[in-house]
Amino acid sequence: MNQLAIKAIVGFSQLILVLGIILFVPPWTLGFWQGWLFLGIFAASSAAISFYLWWKDPQLLERRVRAGPGAEKEKRQQLIQALAAAAFIATILVPSLDRRFGWSAVPIPLEITGDVLVAAGFLLVFFVFRENTYTAATIEVSAGQSVVSSGPYAFVRHPMYAGALVFLFGTPLALGSWWGLFTFVPMAAVIVWRLLAEEDSLAKSLPGYTEYCRQVRYRLIPGVW
Repeated sequence: MNQLAIKAIVGFSQLILVLGIILFVPPWTLGFWQGWLFLGIFAASSAAISFYLWWKDPQLLERRVRAGPGAEKEKRQQLIQALAAAAFIATILVPSLDRRFGWSAVPIPLEITGDVLVAAGFLLVFFVFRENTYTAATIEVSAGQSVVSSGPYAFVRHPMYAGALVFLFGTPLALGSWWGLFTFVPMAAVIVWRLLAEEDSLAKSLPGYTEYCRQVRYRLIPGVW
């Protein structure tokens, strides 16, 4: 097993452990089937994508494991990454507290719909990774990088963020929390801030990106924005 695989496995294990703590410690019960189902979908989807990248595109996997505020060079991006991490934690923590105190009563069909959205978000992210080997976890332009306009990039400029928003909207529903939906607002705001900064950087550093933006008008939602 090479160093990249070890790094990916350690990072994945740490993430799942942290998610498990946030999901099950606040409600102080393991009888939270919504939490187990969500965690299973999250773990299986993340593991499948990581294995695919390790097998097919180890360079992209290397780019993805270098993530977080410390991996960014600009102060603004470090702040955005820190806020994104905090908002993501809130997306899990609020439903966990909701479970503890019984604030919500989400119908089971809607909870299952939330799980479907979580899986769909991961699937869209997978299509992005398969199409674009330069989707690093940090904002940067690599040597030899070119504009990708095929696959999901033919419909929106930031399909990975679109997939993330589908996942994030589905998460509170999957965990049975109406109140958790409020966390979607700051998370979406951080993502929009991030993608606008990314567009500015790519327009300056990636040849052909400005022309691509003229061809593909929508950033996240076809026909809307």
